Amino acid sequence: MGSRLYGIIAKEFIQLWRDRLALTLALFMPVVMLFIFGWAINTDVKHVPTAVLDQSGSLEARRLLEAFENSQYFDIRYLVASPREIARLIDGGQAKVGIVIPPDYATRLARREAEVQVIVDASDPQVATSAMNAAAALGADRSLRVLSETVQGNVVRRDQPPLDMRVRAWYNPDLVSAIFIVPGLVGALLMQTTISVMAIAVVRERERGTLEALIVSPIRRWELLLGKIIPNLLLAYGQMTMALLVAHFVFDVPIRGSLPLLYALSLVFMWGTLGIGILISAASRTVPQAMQLAFLTFLPSIYLSGLLFPIEGMPVGAQYLAAIIPLTYFLRIVRGIVLKGIGIEYLWSSLLPLVAFGAVVFTLSVLRFRKQLD
Repeated sequence: MGSRLYGIIAKEFIQLWRDRLALTLALFMPVVMLFIFGWAINTDVKHVPTAVLDQSGSLEARRLLEAFENSQYFDIRYLVASPREIARLIDGGQAKVGIVIPPDYATRLARREAEVQVIVDASDPQVATSAMNAAAALGADRSLRVLSETVQGNVVRRDQPPLDMRVRAWYNPDLVSAIFIVPGLVGALLMQTTISVMAIAVVRERERGTLEALIVSPIRRWELLLGKIIPNLLLAYGQMTMALLVAHFVFDVPIRGSLPLLYALSLVFMWGTLGIGILISAASRTVPQAMQLAFLTFLPSIYLSGLLFPIEGMPVGAQYLAAIIPLTYFLRIVRGIVLKGIGIEYLWSSLLPLVAFGAVVFTLSVLRFRKQLD
């Protein structure tokens, strides 16, 4: 019995050693998981991109903005001249917070009745909560400082705080997490379908020996590739439609933008993910290998793209990694159209990287697929 058991164990180790790709993925996957969760994931969001409309220009206004910067929660990147510019930056996703200081800020602060408007993009509840809490704490701190100064000057005290931070949450005022996460799952579903189904479909043909039969048949190579792609695209669009219906009617996610625009831009995103699926099929010999490689592409995309955790809370290195993940840009498109109702004029900064990625990856995948058929 011992010798038989030893023989089976030895055979399994030999097979595992021969399948170097599966062995490498099995050992490498936990490292990737630990790397992502231990280093990149951070729910304490700081350095939120901020736009400022300073209509006062006073010394007190500059001190307030310095306090915003010194809190490390706000990163003032834009100084604008009108409320419309703040709205444009928040709609386009360049800014997550807008600060509006009124013209009479210094005068009203001296009378201890100043108001400052803080506009927060609440389509991401984690970012919005951090920004709103930081703004409220900063307003309370500045109020205490003003009160201490006025007490020393024997000024009559009033019950209301000297500085009132008027926070307004746009797009998701109740900070419902489902409104943020559910639209993003549309991108995750499209990626999962186009990558894994495409890769497995080609590898399964190779395992069964039917791929060689298709190669020697009168079918042209582009017809074979297109015949594999079109059903996957239709399946992905079907999943997308079902997800949007459930999001709207079950989770009360508002759909404020153009659905035809969303479907059209989704095709650009799937152009690149289909290319990834074809590349995975070329690198895999078996279906389990294809599934492992597909999962390896999902892992950084799901956790580093902003689907579940805000990119603003990640270290700089992780933000650079997020910048090369196509799902990062598609999530901005989905949430921009569904939650904000913006049009193509605001989406070019996210669309162009998807076009470049799709062109490069799909071209490489087609060349690799043709070479494999040869």
